[in-house]
Amino acid sequence: MKKVFFAIIAVISLFYNANAYIVLSTRDFGKDDAKNQNVIVKCTTDTGKTSDETCSLRRYVKCTGKDSKTNCNSWQPWRDLRDPSGTYSDWKSAASACCKKKGLR
Repeated sequence: MKKVFFAIIAVISLFYNANAYIVLSTRDFGKDDAKNQNVIVKCTTDTGKTSDETCSLRRYVKCTGKDSKTNCNSWQPWRDLRDPSGTYSDWKSAASACCKKKGLR
């Protein structure tokens, strides 16, 4: 049921969102001294068809302590792993910029 719901949302976003990309995966890694979040999106063409091009995005945070006493500083900005020169406040703007660099949306 969840897959059907997300598929419907993806199709709707293709028609109504100028930055239409499809989220392939989201993952959180790490514990104790560092954590990172990864998002992989697949870009779409101007006609709304799915492209073979993907964008890998990541942000991380450093932590000190262990278990329930872990203290983490603030999350670093999102970055495109293939072109880490730019920073973004959220993964959606990073995905949009990455797809636009490839001539997609």
